[in-house]
Amino acid sequence: MFVLAFAALSAASNAQFETRVVAKGLNRPTGLTVMGYGTFTSLVYSQVPTPGVSGAAGGTNGIFKLDLWNNRKWTLNMGEPEPLNLTATSDGSIYWTCRSAGVILKRNRAGAIAPLLTGLAKPTGITALANGDIAFTQVPTPGMNGMNGGMNTVDLFSGGMVTNLTMGEPEPTDIVASRSGDLYWTCKSAGVILHRNSAGMVEVVLRGLNKPTGIAINKSGSTIYFTEVPTPGLSSRMGGGNFVWEYNLARGTRTIVSYGDSEPTDVAVTIDGRIFWTNSASGEILEARRTPSGI
Repeated sequence: MFVLAFAALSAASNAQFETRVVAKGLNRPTGLTVMGYGTFTSLVYSQVPTPGVSGAAGGTNGIFKLDLWNNRKWTLNMGEPEPLNLTATSDGSIYWTCRSAGVILKRNRAGAIAPLLTGLAKPTGITALANGDIAFTQVPTPGMNGMNGGMNTVDLFSGGMVTNLTMGEPEPTDIVASRSGDLYWTCKSAGVILHRNSAGMVEVVLRGLNKPTGIAINKSGSTIYFTEVPTPGLSSRMGGGNFVWEYNLARGTRTIVSYGDSEPTDVAVTIDGRIFWTNSASGEILEARRTPSGI
C-alpha cells in the first residue's frame, strides 16, 4: 500500500511509504516501543481490552513482545488494570505506565518485574533518557488546563526523586526523549506538540493538530513521528480522518506516513528508520518503510 498525496492538506506529502501489517488478531494494542536493531528488532507493546480491570477481577490486559525475525510472540506480563505506554533502555529493561493503578513498572532483562513509582495521578506517557532517567506525564484532569484547575504534569524521575518539569497543559498524552535529552510530548485536547530543551525552555513545535496522541523520535533527533486520532474506531472508508505523520524539525516540513487507519494509537521508530504503529481498533501493528522514490 502506498500513501497518497492529498492536495487539500497544507503538509508536504511528496515522500512515499510502503506499508504492511506485521501483527494482526491482537486485542486493543495500545502502547509501543522498539528494542534491538536491524534484523534483530523486537516490538514491545501493551494490549488493553479491559481498561481499569485487574487480572484478579477478570481483566486480560498485558505486555507482550514480538520478535520480527521469526514472528514469535512472548507474554511479558499480565494482570495490571491499565498498562498504557512503554519505553525500553539499552540494558534490556522495559518500563510502562499503569494509568488506573497510578504506578510505573519496570521489567529488567532477567524478567523480574517491580514498581518503579507508586501513588501517581493517572500516569500516561513515558520515555527513557540516554542517561537512564525516566520522564513521564500524569493526566488526572484530562482536557482541563492549569488556569481552570487542571493538575496535569510532565515529570522526571532521576536519582530516586521525582521533579516536576511543567504543569498546566490540558492533556500531555505521550512523551519522547531525544538522545541529547530534549523532550517532546503531545497534548491531545489542545492539539499541540511541545518541546522542552535541556535548559528547561518549553515551546510549541506544532499547533492546530487534531487529537495528537502517540509520538516517537528518530536516532539523530532530527525528525519526530506522531499520530492524530480525531475519529477513533473509524477508518477513512467510514469517514474517519486519522493520520500517522513525519515532521522534520529542522526543515519544518510535515509528511504523511499513513492515512485512513481506524485508530493509530502509538508510534515507534527503529534506528534504521522503520516506522511502526499500533491500530487499536483493528487489532494490528503496522510498519512503514520509505520507498526508494521517497528518499
